Amino acid sequence: MTDTAAPQGDSDSARAERRRKRSMDTRRSVIWGERIAGGVITVGGLMVIVAVFGIMVFLFRVVMPLMAGGELLGNARYQLDTQQDVIWVNGDEFQTLGIAVAAEGRVITYHVPTGTELARQQFDFQGAEVTAVGGTLARDRVAFGFDDGTVRFATVGFNATSTARRNLPTGLTTLDARDRMLDGRVFTEVGTGDFRTLSSVIELGEAEQVSDLPIIAIDYRIGGTRERPTLAFATVDADNRVRVSRSRVQVNMMTGAETVSTTTTDLPAPVLAEGASVTGILLSGTADRAIVSTDDGFVFRYDLRDMNNPTLAESRRVADEGVAVTAMTFLSGEESLVVGSEDGTIHVYFRLQTGTQATTDGRELVRTRSHAPMPAAIIDLSEAQRQKEFVAVDAEGNVWVYHSTSDQVLFELARSGDVTTESIAMIFPRSNGVMLVSQGGEVEAWQYSLRHPEVTLRVLFGRIWYEGYTEPAFVWQSTAGTDLAEPKYSLVPLIFGTMKAAFYAMLFATPIALMAAIYTSEFVDRRVRATVKPMMEMMESLPTVVLGFVAALVLAPLVEEWIGAVLLGFFALPTGLMLGAFLWQMLPVPVALKYDGFPKFALMAATIMLSALVAYNLGTTLENLLFAGDFKRWTTGQFGTGTPFMFMILLPLSYLTVAWTFRKTVGHHWRALLGNRDRAQAGRLDILRWLTLLALAMVLSYAVAAFLTLIGYDPRGGLVDSYQQRNALVVGFVMAFAVIPNIYTLAEDALNSVPSHLRAASLACGATPWQTGIWVVLPTAASGVFSAVMMGMGRAVGETMIVVMAAGNTPIMEWNIFSGLRTLSANIAIELPEAVKDGTNYRVLFLAALTLFIMTFVINTLAELIRQRFRKRAFQL
Repeated sequence: MTDTAAPQGDSDSARAERRRKRSMDTRRSVIWGERIAGGVITVGGLMVIVAVFGIMVFLFRVVMPLMAGGELLGNARYQLDTQQDVIWVNGDEFQTLGIAVAAEGRVITYHVPTGTELARQQFDFQGAEVTAVGGTLARDRVAFGFDDGTVRFATVGFNATSTARRNLPTGLTTLDARDRMLDGRVFTEVGTGDFRTLSSVIELGEAEQVSDLPIIAIDYRIGGTRERPTLAFATVDADNRVRVSRSRVQVNMMTGAETVSTTTTDLPAPVLAEGASVTGILLSGTADRAIVSTDDGFVFRYDLRDMNNPTLAESRRVADEGVAVTAMTFLSGEESLVVGSEDGTIHVYFRLQTGTQATTDGRELVRTRSHAPMPAAIIDLSEAQRQKEFVAVDAEGNVWVYHSTSDQVLFELARSGDVTTESIAMIFPRSNGVMLVSQGGEVEAWQYSLRHPEVTLRVLFGRIWYEGYTEPAFVWQSTAGTDLAEPKYSLVPLIFGTMKAAFYAMLFATPIALMAAIYTSEFVDRRVRATVKPMMEMMESLPTVVLGFVAALVLAPLVEEWIGAVLLGFFALPTGLMLGAFLWQMLPVPVALKYDGFPKFALMAATIMLSALVAYNLGTTLENLLFAGDFKRWTTGQFGTGTPFMFMILLPLSYLTVAWTFRKTVGHHWRALLGNRDRAQAGRLDILRWLTLLALAMVLSYAVAAFLTLIGYDPRGGLVDSYQQRNALVVGFVMAFAVIPNIYTLAEDALNSVPSHLRAASLACGATPWQTGIWVVLPTAASGVFSAVMMGMGRAVGETMIVVMAAGNTPIMEWNIFSGLRTLSANIAIELPEAVKDGTNYRVLFLAALTLFIMTFVINTLAELIRQRFRKRAFQL
């Protein structure tokens, strides 16, 4: 042992000495260069990690306020000297002035934060007793119904003006740190240094006789335009007679003269159960429908589109038997009816066009939401003017603020002091506070901050039943043509559009890129490869905005015009390549070897061009033969069956099935038969076999398609539907063109990195170059090839400009390849420039960016795990 160890030790020491000498011979500049390069690479890597982490933190910081709840900023409570029961209340948008109207006509204007009385006026009701009251959404127009059957209309609003500091009157009285008053006006300093001046506007109109009996319910609406306003009111008298009056006012813009035309109509009496009575009435702003509620749990909907022939369109139970409807209101936009019942339940109904025969207009009230019930009977409901919020008050004095669309209770407002019941509540116009006034004149006002009440995780990622929709759905629509439409912030259609675009792009790009990589790596001459690969890499430098421009303005119209040729091209191009391959196989060996380089590549290109020309010339014939000459009209389902399209879709799968069956049954016999033939004869037999298998595949595909049609399946309405010019097919084409260079370059490099001795061993064992490439080279390079595919998918998922310009930007959820889509990245590019900073849409767009970030991170993580498994398998070879 000692004799053998010494030489080994000498050898090790000698090698160490030689390494030391070599290191001494290395120039110091090289050593320092290596150290500096290593340090720069390390710092750069750390900076990349920090940058990615910083982006993630920034996105979370912008997005987190979406999930934050409301914040209660304060409340005030005081007593007004009304000496009468309060029947109506209003407040301005700045939470500065409030107006309380008492039953005997006393009107008090007061300072909301402090309760200081600013003005007092008296309506002259001429001894009549108010028995019903109703008002507009803005609460500044009020209708009073009296016990003598008359009605009066009043204005209880506010006037806002601006006063320059130099014109500020003297003798102002300080109300609080913000406001000062003089002669019933309140002055509030604003950011410009001037003063906002607020005062109340109190007016009472003349009495109008509408019934001989007391009015027990009334509602009042103002609609139309400034030039042609519409005033309408509906009343119910003590005999449950319902009457609607609508006045149209035409204003001469030159002279200011007004022409008023009024139509009054008695509505069909609601069919009430014995002992039942009406509890309320609602009228739409356009006076095209009225809703009457009763104390036996029913509502009656009237169709008033034809005032000369009004109809009772629908009667519907909205509360359990024996439970009264105690309050109801429309939400802003008047498409949602909120119904509060005696048992504390709150339900929301939409008027939907269902085509039912049970109503006269084919519409019906459908319950869409059931909000959290309150502890006692609902006594008052008041809607917000700008959002889908409302405040509810129950018989025990509880005050809850709801958001209908997000189906959440925003606040359960805590009462201070003794709880008073029989109160009237309102939400301030900016939806940032609630004012509650009891019948005895006790006022309690809350101020709060609600940043994004319309957004919850369920709204973002769940199905929501929006107004006008027949069922819950995933919808993205951040803006609309009118302020009455609520924004819809579901990210699911955008995520779906992102995956749809990536799917179709990868469906086209992956097989082409991988086959091209295998071909140039294993088959073409090196001189051809040296030309082809740089050209493919240059394709990656094309700006995507140029590709999108070409796709939208050139390719999309061409595909629409030549849709038959495009469909045929999916089959003609691979068929042409296969024919070319078989013809090449029939050439004598010396000829094939002599022209194996560029001529063979040129022949393949010519075959592709010839196949495209055949598809172009036969496209119209295909469309006439299978789709009665109009493919786009066929997609709408107006004629024909789904058999032709299913035949085309199933043809590749049918061919694979037939080919696999042939290989498993007689494949070895066929190979033995070809082995005894010369090259030309074997080539002719092989092409005959391929044509036979293709014919059998066509028969099988048509048989399966006909069977699917027989059992009632039709791809129209699913996989295919109405044709849109800018669609997923065009996006798939162009995005594939952009993605192919990524996949091709990386996959080709991975295939070329496979050791040549593996190829040599395979070929020495008798394998063909194709078998070697598929069964030896490709599995060995699987980790690199898979990474190439995932890099391409990452490019497709994050692509923006092509999708913006060529996809139609329609956030819909359907796999129809002929319809448009909208992706997360495209949505950000389109809407972020116009989004209000820190607004709901702004933050939701950043959430879309965060979602895209997380999707990419998850995909890349899974891809890396799979790549590592491929790599371990490759190391075992």
